[in-house]
Amino acid sequence: MTETPLSEMIDELKLLLIQGLHLEDVSPEDIDPDAPLFGEGLGLDSIDALEIGVMLDRKYGIKLVSNDERNNKIFASLKSLAEFVASHRKD
Repeated sequence: MTETPLSEMIDELKLLLIQGLHLEDVSPEDIDPDAPLFGEGLGLDSIDALEIGVMLDRKYGIKLVSNDERNNKIFASLKSLAEFVASHRKD
């Protein structure tokens, strides 16, 4: 397992989200790592959360389940997602 600095993981996840969720009018600079991913922040919804889960499994070997009580914390912001991925990735 390789260690990735948090800023690099955030940048990597920005690109993954933009490409994987087809966010056409969003650039990496538009995504505030501390803003909420859902609702008023990036504006993602529950379908996007499922797609993110699939992308994280494919790219990092991370399995997320819908009834995990940590999901609200994990998906709170891009920064919290990056922290989770950095500490749980399998590659």
